[in-house]
Amino acid sequence: QVQLVESGGGLVQAGGSLTLSCAASGSIFSIYSMGWYRQAPGKQRELVAVLTSDGSTNYVDSVKGRFTISRDLAKHTVALQMNSLKPEDTAVYYCYAEGVITTVPRYYGMSYWGEGTLVTVSS
Repeated sequence: QVQLVESGGGLVQAGGSLTLSCAASGSIFSIYSMGWYRQAPGKQRELVAVLTSDGSTNYVDSVKGRFTISRDLAKHTVALQMNSLKPEDTAVYYCYAEGVITTVPRYYGMSYWGEGTLVTVSS
């Protein structure tokens, strides 16, 4: 069993910064990619940023230059540094892990989601 737990959400004024963190725990052998999705009220969930174990990153255009994703492969953690926040960044942010290999029992290619953390940016 693998769990993802996010932290770091909250209320911030426009132009401010927040850092989201996510830790994966359980019977983990390795994780290929970890990242963040977000879902704003009335909108579909969208990919915000992802970082693979070989160092590849991908960001949604709206956050490029403002958000930075980082990982600790050994600790199975991922962080999202969010700067110059805008009201349109307001959403529930979900951590996810993809391409997970577990130890006992041995599973390959699993995906997991956190429960989400709310980020609210006031204007």
